[in-house]
Amino acid sequence: MDEVRERFQNLHEIVVAARHKLDRSIWDFLIGAAETETTTRRNRLALDSLAFRPRVMRNVGSTDCSSSFLGTKTRIPVMPAPIGSIERFDPAGAALVADAAGAFGCPMFLSSVAAPELEEVAKSGTGVKFFQLYVRGDQGWVENFLDRAVAAGFDGLCLTVDTHHYSRRERDIAKRYHAASPRTMEHAKYQKAVDWAQFDLLRKKYKLPLMLKGIATAEDAMLAVEHGVDVIYVSNHGGRQLDHGLGSIDVLPEVVAAVKGRAQIIVDGGFCRGTDIVKAIALGANAVGIGRLYGYGLAAAGRDGVTRVLELLEDEMIRCLGLLGVNRLDELNPSYLRAAPAVTTPHVLSAFPYIDPADNRY
Repeated sequence: MDEVRERFQNLHEIVVAARHKLDRSIWDFLIGAAETETTTRRNRLALDSLAFRPRVMRNVGSTDCSSSFLGTKTRIPVMPAPIGSIERFDPAGAALVADAAGAFGCPMFLSSVAAPELEEVAKSGTGVKFFQLYVRGDQGWVENFLDRAVAAGFDGLCLTVDTHHYSRRERDIAKRYHAASPRTMEHAKYQKAVDWAQFDLLRKKYKLPLMLKGIATAEDAMLAVEHGVDVIYVSNHGGRQLDHGLGSIDVLPEVVAAVKGRAQIIVDGGFCRGTDIVKAIALGANAVGIGRLYGYGLAAAGRDGVTRVLELLEDEMIRCLGLLGVNRLDELNPSYLRAAPAVTTPHVLSAFPYIDPADNRY
């Protein structure tokens, strides 16, 4: 780990190392999005269009960016989001992520279309783990999968609800690269049929916290709370599903207002720096999911690469909090932010200005 810390002293260096290690098809699978990739760009634009309002003359000698989620303390309010086919970045896949996140002190999500099998992942890490499911079968199929997750010791269950259709990811199509796990017409039929009635059956059966990932409006957030959802996961799938959506952090305030503290809130979508995390917490999120960012770490240096991503985020967050004039995350509120013009052209890599997205390697 010391060698990895010496090698990667900022997040830019991890991204570059990942690009040099992955072939073009897998790299494009990691950074790519739907159709025009507008939603992905809006994720970054929305984050970059928020400026800080720092306070001074405050003692910030005890800055601490720890938090809690569903009653469990977390070292930072960040969790690796579910990534399908994550084993394409490192053959050991999600097992390494569970190990790294647990040792660091953060929860992680396992995707139902990631390797290895959920039972092996559950044994790989000592920390909090959540299981995310894509619905590809009938109610019996769903409950069988979730029963396995419960038996394996996962701490919460999540349905992804923004994939009624699989999007057109044109970087992959152009290369005839089959990036995702196989889908059939039968799979698609079940994903398209997911509705509140099906969720209600799950709510009656399972006592673990239940989460819905892919909420993007106040209206659906209110419905989710009414149906007993414990965690509202604000997400546009990193721009990989519906093109021309809003940036996730643009959606966050209306969801927070609708939920009114009746559920925990996670947000993901373009979060790449410690300052991004702080902005989300200031606007009312309880935790932030990172996807591509820890994918870069996994590709660059396996388990230690994931750990290094989390360490660098923590360092950036501590510095940001101190410079804002606060010691703890619960001191943050929207008064620390205001709208401001973005100064960079939004892009999946625009959080890393020393990387030129025009370079044909990116």
